[in-house]
Amino acid sequence: MSIMPARKVYLDDIALDEALSRFRQALAAADALRPMPGEWVPVAEAMGRVTAAPVWAKVSSPHYHAAAMDGYAVKAAETYSATETAPLRLSLGAQTTYVDTGDPLPAGRDAVIPIEQVQGRDDSIEILASVAPWQHVRPMGEDMVATELVLPENRLLAPADLGAIAGCGHAQVLVRRRPRLAIQPTGTELVAPGTELRAGDIIEYNSIMLAAQVTSWGAEASRLPPLPDNYARIRTAVETALADHDLVIVNAGSSAGAEDFTASIVEELGQLLVHGIAIRPGHPVILGVVRGKPIIGIPGYPVSAIVTSELIVKPLVYAWLGLTEPRRPTMTVTLTRKVVSPMGEEEFLRVSLGRVGDRVVATPLSRGAGIITSLVRADGIVRIPRFSEGLLAGAEVTAELLCSPAEIENTIVAIGSHDLTLDILASLMARVQAGPRLSSANVGSLGGLLALQRNEAHLAGSHLLDEDTGDYNTGYIRRLLPGRRIVLLGFVWRQQGLIVPPGNPKKVTALEDLLRDDVRFVNRQRGAGTRVLLDFELKRRRLDPARVRGYERQEFTHLAVAAAVASGAADCGLGILAAARALNLDFVPLFRERYDLVIPKEYYEGDLLRPLLEVTRSTGFQAQVAGLGGYDTSQMGEVLVRFSGS
Repeated sequence: MSIMPARKVYLDDIALDEALSRFRQALAAADALRPMPGEWVPVAEAMGRVTAAPVWAKVSSPHYHAAAMDGYAVKAAETYSATETAPLRLSLGAQTTYVDTGDPLPAGRDAVIPIEQVQGRDDSIEILASVAPWQHVRPMGEDMVATELVLPENRLLAPADLGAIAGCGHAQVLVRRRPRLAIQPTGTELVAPGTELRAGDIIEYNSIMLAAQVTSWGAEASRLPPLPDNYARIRTAVETALADHDLVIVNAGSSAGAEDFTASIVEELGQLLVHGIAIRPGHPVILGVVRGKPIIGIPGYPVSAIVTSELIVKPLVYAWLGLTEPRRPTMTVTLTRKVVSPMGEEEFLRVSLGRVGDRVVATPLSRGAGIITSLVRADGIVRIPRFSEGLLAGAEVTAELLCSPAEIENTIVAIGSHDLTLDILASLMARVQAGPRLSSANVGSLGGLLALQRNEAHLAGSHLLDEDTGDYNTGYIRRLLPGRRIVLLGFVWRQQGLIVPPGNPKKVTALEDLLRDDVRFVNRQRGAGTRVLLDFELKRRRLDPARVRGYERQEFTHLAVAAAVASGAADCGLGILAAARALNLDFVPLFRERYDLVIPKEYYEGDLLRPLLEVTRSTGFQAQVAGLGGYDTSQMGEVLVRFSGS
């Protein structure tokens, strides 16, 4: 039995291109890059497979001269005298024979007169025009001739291809064996989806994603049972998987922690080529060759797993299938926010996309390697080169598209304050067939108005309280959007208050309680309407923010604030009732505020937003919002103010 070796830190931290080159050279030397051998499958089961050899026509198609129309088969030379003024009569049997479409052409006949062009009697027909030889006839081999090349090797089979294969006489076709990939999740903390969770448990879904990913590329995936962080057990599982798979992926355990064993196992069993690639997400990748087969250690964070599999596993699968790896379409887009990137890493930035005016704007999504929703919501990937410090707001960059250009053109871009009702609105709009989709980015009310100022959004959710007037949004619109014609659309009045744990154990009932030493608060980000409201009320009460424990801790949504309270990381946070209810928390109501939609006039009157306005004004949507609790929809969809822009 092997003894677990001493822990090692990263062996390398090399550029992506160099890592892939090193990996491919080692695989080529091991003769592990050649396309998979062929296997015979029934034609009806070959959809999506790749031909392992050329397909030659076994028989001609059609294999006889066939009538292409319902009508009468004739010898063309016997029809030349027929005209409208001098009709020609042909006797049935001796000079013409009736045929249906697809019937063999009788001997001595070389043309078909369509039935609608003849007048018939019991023993003859009358025609008013001649026909040319082979008119309305499908000659033998019109489609395919026996021994002709029908499909080449390395052809990804489509429905029409299956018809061609069967049509030229084949019942089976030789296709490449699908590459077999084993996915081995590791981690003592892993539990199956649907398990009742305890603190420290992590739902194991990476193998589900990775298996679906490689299957979509044409491989077969074996999801192996998760293993605890045990060196000997993982080593044994890897050896077993290598025996009947073409590639083994070990998920998690690729970093440099005390229970990260993958690198040591690869080094013990074979050749460790790379441990650490200068990319983000996905830094701690392991590449190796064991017994002539590749083994890859993929990080445990889900976004890292998906990104690194796309970069490393996908090219292998396509090479084994004999196919050229497809490239995503790209588009030039304008970045809405400044992005600071680590100097030494190539970053794969997830962005949402939508056309606003004459530009396609790209809004950066959460960059955390564990934020799987950043990939769910992403429309594109922007690569930030290694040794770049990042990208400036307004920079024109190239995005690899994860959706169709048509979807981007049909996207409503909402940037601004977060509210749960926007999620309901997006869900209802998704039910409208061929309707636009709603893409929301939560940057706070102030950030939303600034996005409108830069023409980066179609609308912004806002609830900014003007300290001088006590009104919502109007003062900020006049100051920040002086040259724009704006429609201020009423949306909801909502309750703001303190989100607290069930039973409110700290007995927090007012803002004054935030100054207590035993109360930990979680705040919203600067520019958020909730933060503006808090600062206004603290100032009005002459309460010093510096005395609030957690005032500098920022979250970007009401649900994130509620999650911080639910997890015990904070004792309270300012937010809305719906967020407290969503996580079964208690709520101390303090204020009533107005949340509006700020919409430039040209978009308000355009076609793109019409479905959104219709849903907003529907009784069904308003009833759903009211059902969340803490919302008043009496002004929803009502134009409150029109700003002339003068």
